[in-house]
Amino acid sequence: MRWTNACDVAPDQAWLVRRTPLVGGRGGRSPHQPIRSSQLIGCLFRRTESIKPIAMYQHLIFPALSRLDPEAAHNAALLALSSTQRVPLLRHFLSKWCSVRDPRLQVAAFGLRFANPVGLAAGFDKNGRVVDALAALGFGHVEIGTVTPRPQAGRPRPRMFRLPEDWALINRLGFPNLGMERVGRNLARRSRPDCVRGINVGPNAASVAAGRAAEDYAHCIEALAGHADYFTINVSSPNTQGLRVLQEQRALDELLGTVFRAIQPAAAARPVLVKIAPDLGDVELRQMLDVAVGHPVAGIVAANTTLERLPTLAGAARADAGGLSGAPLRERANQLIRTAFEHTEGRLPIIGVGGVFGAADALDKLRAGATLVQLYTGMIYQGPFIARQINRGILAYLQEHGLPSVQRLVGQH
Repeated sequence: MRWTNACDVAPDQAWLVRRTPLVGGRGGRSPHQPIRSSQLIGCLFRRTESIKPIAMYQHLIFPALSRLDPEAAHNAALLALSSTQRVPLLRHFLSKWCSVRDPRLQVAAFGLRFANPVGLAAGFDKNGRVVDALAALGFGHVEIGTVTPRPQAGRPRPRMFRLPEDWALINRLGFPNLGMERVGRNLARRSRPDCVRGINVGPNAASVAAGRAAEDYAHCIEALAGHADYFTINVSSPNTQGLRVLQEQRALDELLGTVFRAIQPAAAARPVLVKIAPDLGDVELRQMLDVAVGHPVAGIVAANTTLERLPTLAGAARADAGGLSGAPLRERANQLIRTAFEHTEGRLPIIGVGGVFGAADALDKLRAGATLVQLYTGMIYQGPFIARQINRGILAYLQEHGLPSVQRLVGQH
């Protein structure tokens, strides 16, 4: 008598395998020998290869979520991810299925090594609650935040709006978060995830009004240095009054000088990036880049949400105030990346953000000059397995063109 292998039955019947004898065969599994979780996960992994998760999400899950207010849907997604990461077997299965591990996808940037070039942008996990689950979804890095020194409620609701016809979102959140101390405690409770962990930091609205923004950035970096692989200084959100003034040449020079003088050596060892707005003019952008190069800035994140409204927008919420993200931002972000790459002659690594919905979008940003890419709105419309799809697409492109590394694509437009 022999016993079935876990892969001989449907995944939802895998618990039966120790009880299902088959006649014949030699040297089979003992009926009293438990099935290893790794074998069961391997079985599930192979069986789910035929699933089309993005199509399933778009036809089943997204329509259901769309019945909810966007912020309520976001909170529901966080709750689901939080539940997922509390189940090690489920998290391990997700990681095995979603992670695309190949040395050709690895990226070295800012003194860090990324397993792949696809990251999740700040704004999704504002308080560091679900980093482990997000890492299991196959992202090479996850950027938490924006985190401010003190808890902040943000702007009044409603403050998030979908434009499904345009594959876009508008938000006017205003940095709602639990504050650096609570975020630090959230991160301390988790083991370091299997991805690079960035933290996007910003000032409280009251600090911007009082001219103390630099102190807030420095306080956050100091407080969270033990939990971050890198930091991003957010001077480009359109939803905090007066924040974008800090992008101006003289203001940014003073801000960065103050921040880098204030942070202690242990915190200063973490790479610090600057996130810029897509609404900068060409001259303003070049001035900002010159300032960044003059300080120990490790890189640029290009770009944040835009205040511009293209006349082609069709969504009913297109006139709502706030920052627009998603597909309408794609070309402007690519243009910003090209200019930044050319102006700095590739000396300042760039994380490209804006309109990444698939591998073609990611490849466009890499060829424009981005070393890494990030997405957020793309996951809202394409679903949680988008990193897997993009990484597999990039890998197929590298294979087709005989390229040994994704880093060979950077700036090859």
